[in-house]
Amino acid sequence: MTSTVPAGATRPIFIDKQSPKAYRALVQTSEAVRAVAAEAGLDRVLVELVNLRVSQLNGCAYCLHLHTRAALRAGDTPQRLGVLAAWRDTDLFTPAERAALALAEATTAATDGAAQDAARAAAREVLTDDQTAAAIWVAVTINAFNRVSIMSRHPVRAEG
Repeated sequence: MTSTVPAGATRPIFIDKQSPKAYRALVQTSEAVRAVAAEAGLDRVLVELVNLRVSQLNGCAYCLHLHTRAALRAGDTPQRLGVLAAWRDTDLFTPAERAALALAEATTAATDGAAQDAARAAAREVLTDDQTAAAIWVAVTINAFNRVSIMSRHPVRAEG
């Protein structure tokens, strides 16, 4: 399915293409965050779960498509990905993943200070400070990429 422009609307501007220097800086930030996450001991599946949960909350179809494929390549299962939006209601996620998902939600809904405090406190019970910081950085970075893709109206094309 491709993204269509409503009648009377202007065509989208792919801001990543329009401002490649800024986009390259964002990609470099993402690469640094990926390295920080690995150095902190966060596995790739956990990182992709954070990417997916933030993308779900933001409604970013392009990032959902991209990171679902990445999560599957990293070894996650279709079952877990299928219930990710309801992660609190299942026992399929580890304590570390649950902590990272709570941090991801608190980072994305940045106006809820109580949720942020609760997420940080819960994270510190199962994650190191380095892992907590890395999980927050992953959420911050994917939030930025979500905005780029949403505002650019990046299309998701059918596979087949």
